[in-house]
Amino acid sequence: MAPLYTNQFARIGIGEDAVREKVRACFETIFFDPEEKFYQDTDADSGCMVDTGNDDARTEGMSYGMMMCVQMDRKDLFDKLWQFSCRYMLLKQGPHAGYFAWSVRTDGVHNAEGPAPDGEEYFAMALLMASARWGEGEGIFAYAARARELLRHCVHQPELAPGGRAMWDERNHLIRFVPETDFSDPSYHLPHFYEQFALRGCPEDRAFWQEAARASREYIVKSAHPVTGMSPEYALYDGTPILMFRKNYTYYSDAYRVAMNVALDTLWCGRREDTAAVVTRLQNFFHGIPESEYRAYQIDGTATEEPAMHPVAITAVLAAASAASDSPWAEEYLERFWQTPLRRGKRRYYDNCLYFFSLLMLAGQYRIY
Repeated sequence: MAPLYTNQFARIGIGEDAVREKVRACFETIFFDPEEKFYQDTDADSGCMVDTGNDDARTEGMSYGMMMCVQMDRKDLFDKLWQFSCRYMLLKQGPHAGYFAWSVRTDGVHNAEGPAPDGEEYFAMALLMASARWGEGEGIFAYAARARELLRHCVHQPELAPGGRAMWDERNHLIRFVPETDFSDPSYHLPHFYEQFALRGCPEDRAFWQEAARASREYIVKSAHPVTGMSPEYALYDGTPILMFRKNYTYYSDAYRVAMNVALDTLWCGRREDTAAVVTRLQNFFHGIPESEYRAYQIDGTATEEPAMHPVAITAVLAAASAASDSPWAEEYLERFWQTPLRRGKRRYYDNCLYFFSLLMLAGQYRIY
């Protein structure tokens, strides 16, 4: 199936010109607004995306920023982000050699010496698209070559670094939360990326990535609650939720991305009834709950006293879900999102990343290059 690049906002009467302008303005705010940006130049030839809630640069945000730039045809900014990532985050020795330190200070000093696989998979996809859009350069700017090298580490790390572990479990083709663990994070599962890795990654790993795409789609369904459609932040390989980081709730920040991922998988690879049912249930659950009342939840829908840390992100991904959902309220979510501005203030980084990606896909502008 050919990818579907259509303006989903047309369903609520918003035309192409208005949608394009909103995408442009959102990108400009994230990268250039004096008060609200979270991109910053560091060295003359590099820059980073700042997690404004934690005052660091993370592989999640760096790779997100690179994907934003390749989609918006900003090679200059893309190269600055990739230069920072290679200069300050790339791990060059030990069991994680070839991966990237998931958190560093904005001056490049490491806060962690291990990776988080959601960064690596976004790095690889952004690099493959950069190669297709702008061509191969030299050194670190040989984009596709670097993407394949990174993907090789993700699958074959035990062969490449003494004591290393792969980011995907070779027994079940599911992505690990971190290489040391034998459980997953449902929001890491990007089957639409794995389809591209099968086509453009290392030829000898084609079958692996095809199986990873199949297994991840099954896992998304398996780990989501059968009534609410909520996904846990972290789950065992059988989909059972697990608690981490002293939390007593399971539907929280990471988990919001699942709906966005299902939407993009639908637009790029075609509709699946089982994953569409997940986001339909999610939209049905949240119908009638105002953004100001979003909470941290158990995946059965039980609300806790903990407010949602990223309410704008929830609004954004619920709208993205409209690309796949059968909910009678899908258009209401599009309207609410259209009327919702970017988040301002300290916690804006994560909300506005998910906001931009949701906007981009609903605009029909999140493309495969």
